[in-house]
Amino acid sequence: MPLIKNRYGKGRVRVMRIHRDGERQEVSQLNIKAMVEGDFARTYTDADNSMTVSTDTIKNIVNVVARENTGLCAEEFCQVLARKYLDTYPQISSVALTSHETRWTRLSFDGKPHPHSFVLDGNGRPTVEVAMARGEAPTLASGVDGFAFMKSTQSGWESYVKDRYTTIPETADRICATSMVASWAWSAKPASYPAANARILDSLLKVFSTTYSKSVQDSLYRMGEAALAAVSEISEISMACPNMHFIPINLAAFGLDNNNDVFLPTDEPHGQIECTVGRG
Repeated sequence: MPLIKNRYGKGRVRVMRIHRDGERQEVSQLNIKAMVEGDFARTYTDADNSMTVSTDTIKNIVNVVARENTGLCAEEFCQVLARKYLDTYPQISSVALTSHETRWTRLSFDGKPHPHSFVLDGNGRPTVEVAMARGEAPTLASGVDGFAFMKSTQSGWESYVKDRYTTIPETADRICATSMVASWAWSAKPASYPAANARILDSLLKVFSTTYSKSVQDSLYRMGEAALAAVSEISEISMACPNMHFIPINLAAFGLDNNNDVFLPTDEPHGQIECTVGRG
């Protein structure tokens, strides 16, 4: 029987880099999955390991490249790492890397940023995906996973399909909240990946926060338009937004109206809204 497809690698390779620039230090904590494809079929079909690189070695190379490149942002680091595998092992034909970053935010005291103290930022994990094949141009996407945001008003859900299965009432004033997974594909290198990523997130949040939302779908499309307008180096942006629901609690048993003030938070089952916006 033929072996149709195979790849292997190392997942959850965690590494913290510290880059020192005089008194000031920068930290970057990454969780990396590195997968390779190439001339490895005989390991599966003939128990022949002679061409196969150990997954432990794949992990070790992450640490070596981290030591040699403490100052690179995640996007640049992952590209250097992918190239290292291809340059070191001719039997590897392509590499796919996925990186999730744990964000540490610099502390400030009396308005002055501290050179080496940080607090954990728990809202969302920046992501990087790199695919690099021998002899071909690499593809690169950045994004964020689990980035939560909400607004307490200026959101509605009206004029939708109604039939005998419909129970949800219309509203022109509801909480809108989500934990977004988003990624954007780079068509050119920006002057700074971190600065460009920050502009993209700022543009998404500005549209979400400052405009009325007729639906999550309505907001997502306009958010995508704003991100593409803000950063010319991306070709498209994909967003997946599970609703974080807040259900009005019935207080009639206590002789009280709710007045849209008190809610039960719940995240399942949840609406799942997804879209990709690209350049025409």
